[in-house]
Amino acid sequence: MSDMASYAPGSPPSATAALPPGAVIGVLGSGQLGRMFAIAAAQLGYRVWTLSPDCGSPAGQVCEREVVAAYDDIAAIRQFAACVAALTFEFENIPAASTRAAASLTRVRPTGGILEICQHRLREKRYLAEQGFPVAPFHEVNSPAELNAACTMLGYPAILKTAGFGYDGKGQARIRGPADLAAAWQSTDIPERVLEGWIDFKCEVSVIIARNIRGETRTWGVMENHHEQGILAMTIAPARIDPSIAAAAAELACRIAARLDLVGVLCVECFITHDGQVLVNELAPRPHNSGHVTIEAAPCSQFEQLARIVAGLPMGATEISQPAAMVNLLGDVWEHGEPCWEAALAIPGVHLHLYGKDEPRPGRKMGHLTVLAETADRAVDLALAAKAALRPNAS
Repeated sequence: MSDMASYAPGSPPSATAALPPGAVIGVLGSGQLGRMFAIAAAQLGYRVWTLSPDCGSPAGQVCEREVVAAYDDIAAIRQFAACVAALTFEFENIPAASTRAAASLTRVRPTGGILEICQHRLREKRYLAEQGFPVAPFHEVNSPAELNAACTMLGYPAILKTAGFGYDGKGQARIRGPADLAAAWQSTDIPERVLEGWIDFKCEVSVIIARNIRGETRTWGVMENHHEQGILAMTIAPARIDPSIAAAAAELACRIAARLDLVGVLCVECFITHDGQVLVNELAPRPHNSGHVTIEAAPCSQFEQLARIVAGLPMGATEISQPAAMVNLLGDVWEHGEPCWEAALAIPGVHLHLYGKDEPRPGRKMGHLTVLAETADRAVDLALAAKAALRPNAS
């Protein structure tokens, strides 16, 4: 941490003052979201530092400075916060004590209070339910006996999830009937868990909403999401759903952001049921995988928007200019060797984003492809064709 001693930003800026170009913005977390944020912030003239336990990280490769420290190292967090004009995060599992320590020294957007709610499934669902927002039925379970009782109340099938440290389908077990109870309980050793009733949904969507210190909001409309094995495989913008349902989902996201008093970017993931209900699944108080399409499909991406909000600048326009589809590139794409990048990029309209990760593992997000087209269906076809072109000899 001694490498930070050479920079002294002076007195912290006020909560509403715009940061001048050249100011340092700190990011807790160093994955691909931090990488794309840093690139967008740099285009606005800001210097970006990242802090995480990793060295040579996706974000660290493009940031001015990469600080290696644990997220629960309060002394390191305080020193980092004292050296930046503002702070944000790209990773939920930051201890609340760390965000409180940072907030005593610099502006933190979104607040640690929002992070604390959203990083814990049980707290998040209780908050949403208490505030009157529609969610799937759920029960806290802390023992096999409580799991059995909760399944009796909610019925089968159901989903058992860890209350914390879950993402991309991790920390989840589907329970189809009583025979699955023991295996589901033994699937993790994290003690706090939540059982959710199974929702027979028509589709999954997300709304990414940006809200600034003055309470002004912007969304990029509603994104249609498709998952494989719990990991987002494709996002389509705009979602191919009834406009009235899309409007209801966007309005719901705006109400949640206002209730949280969000200053930053928030993804509201929702289920759309067969009868048109919109149920909140999860919240993510940061840029989101489903928002990657905004880099090419909107005048101001989710990453630039967060940089503007953190820096106190006016928000940018978010209208989707053309239908788009994004496909994730997981480590599986490297199964038969280096992908054929030139074949994918030979398809008109394909945009490639690689995250700088050196070890492609199955299920690991290594990059994504985005395609814009005249219709959403055409964008989907081109995106899938580009992904297939990466492995021309795969069966």
